Amino acid sequence: MKKNLKSAVLAAAAAGLSLMTVATATQAVAATAPLSQARIVTHFDLAQGQMPENAVIEPNGSVDVTFAAARQVARIDRGGATQILTTLPAPSDGGVHTPVLGFPLTTGLVRTDDGTLYVLYATGTADLTGLWRLKPGHRAPERIAALPADGLPNGLAFDPRSRAFYITDSVLGTVWRVPANGGRATAWSTAPELAAQGFLGANGARVHEGALWVTNLDQGTVLSLPLRGGHRASTPTLRATGLEGIDDFAFTGRGNEILAALNGPGTVVRIADDGTHTTVLDSSDGLQNPTSVAIRGKDVYVPSAAYLTATDPNLLHARLNRHGH
Repeated sequence: MKKNLKSAVLAAAAAGLSLMTVATATQAVAATAPLSQARIVTHFDLAQGQMPENAVIEPNGSVDVTFAAARQVARIDRGGATQILTTLPAPSDGGVHTPVLGFPLTTGLVRTDDGTLYVLYATGTADLTGLWRLKPGHRAPERIAALPADGLPNGLAFDPRSRAFYITDSVLGTVWRVPANGGRATAWSTAPELAAQGFLGANGARVHEGALWVTNLDQGTVLSLPLRGGHRASTPTLRATGLEGIDDFAFTGRGNEILAALNGPGTVVRIADDGTHTTVLDSSDGLQNPTSVAIRGKDVYVPSAAYLTATDPNLLHARLNRHGH
């Protein structure tokens, strides 16, 4: 899966892409508790590099996404219309030196309470790779922290208590820490549990109950690292295993219960507190290599990048039943 996924991502980003998607809603047939009423709310243009990688839900119900191969942040309103909020500057070499993938890509996305969006950008160049900020009403983003050009910043989480961002690097097997206002990135954890094993390691990131939770795509794991205010993390705790191709994820609001996107298998799974997992969404619901999960109230959104299927990048919505199991 790993080698095929890399090849597919490269192919999907190539200039010769000609596949187009059909903008019709798809009603789900297989959503499983705690999810129901799953449907595709919008389809994206693969030929334009609109492969959604990460998502956050705005208070008004619209959804912000990063388009991995388009260098863009976009907003999808409740009616399914897409608005491009910003396009990050292209590297002078075209991004051919971006580690592993060979093209510039936008990855992690966070929204703070004031409406500011923060996005990760990997280009393989020192002048652009890092954490970028997009203020409300602005179209020009600004880089607020540089990250190593030989790394691949991927997952992004914000801890309001310590006023810091935590960034997973899928190539360097590192979690970086950056102050809320930007500045120098410091290596917060380089634990072996974060390392890649052939493709991409540390991936998704979320702050939950005083800890940073992280996935590892190659190792198929979920980890947690306590946030104790220090500049170095302690040893990670293994929370779940056997999750092939796990990408980003979200907590449902019921303890440590997680909904996670499994990219290669094309599913979303529910991970219970004891680490066991069950499939709650799959290709019959319209998923095509899902990349992340965003939850706000009873709304669940899942972006699919179609890295392997190369057919229909889309955004799925489902209802979260908080009393279901």
